[in-house]
Amino acid sequence: MLLAIDIGNTNSVFALMEGDDARATWRCVTDTRRTADEYGAWLTQLMGLDWIEPQRVTAIVVATVVPETLFNVVGMCRRYFRCEPLVVGNAGVELGVEAHVDRPREVGADRMVNALAAHRRYGGPAIIVDFGTATTFDVIDEGGNYNGGVIAPGINLSLQALHMAAARLPRVDIKRPERVIGRSTVPCMQSGVYWGYIGLVEGIVARIREEWGAPLKVIGTGGLVPLFAEATKVFDHVDGDLTLYGLVQVHALNRRATGPEGSGG
Repeated sequence: MLLAIDIGNTNSVFALMEGDDARATWRCVTDTRRTADEYGAWLTQLMGLDWIEPQRVTAIVVATVVPETLFNVVGMCRRYFRCEPLVVGNAGVELGVEAHVDRPREVGADRMVNALAAHRRYGGPAIIVDFGTATTFDVIDEGGNYNGGVIAPGINLSLQALHMAAARLPRVDIKRPERVIGRSTVPCMQSGVYWGYIGLVEGIVARIREEWGAPLKVIGTGGLVPLFAEATKVFDHVDGDLTLYGLVQVHALNRRATGPEGSGG
């Protein structure tokens, strides 16, 4: 069974994959201070609660946008699962797509994995809108190659900035308000963030399409995408597991390249 690990700026996802589907998924806050033993104890305990034995893991693939976490995650893979992980971005790891931008090395591992996943699952050209710590818009061409995009502040960052910068504005939950016009502080803030991001997504997608000059599919992903997808018709596909599917594809691609015993890590 393949263990797919996606380490983001805010949260990390650990998923046991059966084919293209997640058999079980666990999340934790990304913390660069977390040790290999802490990762291992946490993950193996959760696997036990789902009646999954650690020895069922036969391969591991990792993508991280937080390089400081990699040493301990790799250590956890070696010690607790006896696996040498395949790490996206390491020398020799094939992705099947390229970054056609000025500085390819600056493109995050998750964005390249998403490009591969979107192309394999939906074809190209396309725009991938990812609601994460940042809200990103990634453009892929007909071959799935990454052609640049847009990075905007994430929803939680915007709410945090409002709370920190204005003494009288409280912390609020992210939700779709009943009315656009709020009649007290909290609904006003929720409306501004929610409908503001709907406008952000629709506006940037429209400008990307105009600049690209040809039809583009729009794929939404990230933990908050279902909340926003219900209020706009901009998305052709909503896929919360896009990155995990991409990690499965990266593993399969490199297994074919190195043979059944190759790790590519």
